[in-house]
Amino acid sequence: MKPVTINFRDKAAETMADSQVQGALENVYNGFFKARISAAEATDHWEELRTRGKAIKDHTIANLDHYLDMLATNVERNGGNVFFAANADEANRYVLDLARETDTKTVIKSKSMVSEEMGLNHYLTDAGIETVETDLGEYIIQLAGETPYHLIAPAIHKSMSQVSDLLAEHGDGTRETDAEALTMQARAQLREVFQRADMSITGVNFGVAESGGITLVTNEGNGRMATSVPRVHVAVMGMEKVVPSIRDLSTMLRILIRSATGQRISSYVTMVNGPRREGEEDGPEQFHLVIMDNGRSKLLGDVHLRESLNCIRCGACLNACPVYRKVGGHSYGWVYPGPIGAVVSPVLTGLKDGKNLPHASSLCGACHDACPVKINIPRMLLELRHKTAESDEPDESARGRWEPIIWKGWKWGMMSRSRFERGARLGRAFASPFSSDGWMSRAPGLIGGWTTSRDFPLPEGESFVKRFNEQRRKADEDES
Repeated sequence: MKPVTINFRDKAAETMADSQVQGALENVYNGFFKARISAAEATDHWEELRTRGKAIKDHTIANLDHYLDMLATNVERNGGNVFFAANADEANRYVLDLARETDTKTVIKSKSMVSEEMGLNHYLTDAGIETVETDLGEYIIQLAGETPYHLIAPAIHKSMSQVSDLLAEHGDGTRETDAEALTMQARAQLREVFQRADMSITGVNFGVAESGGITLVTNEGNGRMATSVPRVHVAVMGMEKVVPSIRDLSTMLRILIRSATGQRISSYVTMVNGPRREGEEDGPEQFHLVIMDNGRSKLLGDVHLRESLNCIRCGACLNACPVYRKVGGHSYGWVYPGPIGAVVSPVLTGLKDGKNLPHASSLCGACHDACPVKINIPRMLLELRHKTAESDEPDESARGRWEPIIWKGWKWGMMSRSRFERGARLGRAFASPFSSDGWMSRAPGLIGGWTTSRDFPLPEGESFVKRFNEQRRKADEDES
């Protein structure tokens, strides 16, 4: 899936002016953010768990080729099939070819950010294969023709009235008015799709190298149905989602679920170890694991950004981020929003398409504090800001056309006291007509951005040394 071309500032301004969406984003703080803090406080040795989780991810990413090979070997030993995809196109083609080979007419999906990254829904639909999301939030987003707004709650920006309209439009026209009735309405629409689905596609929260199994974490039960009802199950995962052992999985589940929703354990933790075996009552006839790179090797090869591969997609950094809680998910223009999206999206899509995202942060460090595996997101944002500032490619540079000229002029003026003092006097003379009581609330021209959301102080017309000497002269006169 290619990034959506969105002007971050324009979309952010639009979102901040939408009172309904602002109310919904406030629920991110009052819900997930506070629940995570409560869950962490109620967990013994929480900081030790975070440290252990970071160590597991650091070790795995440092030895990624070894553990991916072990995972693939054990998946095939369990009777499954493994395909390594270099990019989204390869992954999409593999899934489509498999669908055609197995005479698949209908595909059901359980929530997967990687499949969103691939643009898999559109790819299969364009090929004539019915593709239906079964996670309630993803189903709502699919009906609306939108992309997810949040890693955990993809439809958090939708009001109950909007959801009611969508389900009525794509159902029998009945417009329900409360959450429980809407959920049952969606369930009735989806149940028939489950029954006739030929293939299921799920994401992977963790792939366990030593067992060759995958783990799914859900709260609705759709993931478990998707992995047991259709005759073909395809799991798609980014190559960084592997962990070495079941013991490591136990640690990662504890920090993931508490950080994502504030629960001690989610309603369903499903472990899949290949196709149905003889004597088992349910499960797919075929199991396929698609492991995708799609730019992750670039992150792996960058010593400054490699840490972003530790992300377990819990969404804690989004919930903690004061910027995300105002501008929302769609302002980021691609699948991964929030602080971690501002790091990985510019690399996975190319700096050209995401050059403004590293600047969508106050660098307050809340994301670092919230991250269950202690990813230092602010440090990586600074690294990307450095790259956009120093890039010689106009399409990759976040600098405006006039910015280098302005800074060169500033440097020239700062190299001489006389130049600096003349510049200060000229600056004050220029700004005085636009000021009131020593402040500019709306500056003109190239410096107008400084006053978009704040007042700017009027430059002093005299240097400190001159003012100090004048004050001392007056004091001496008073004493005499």
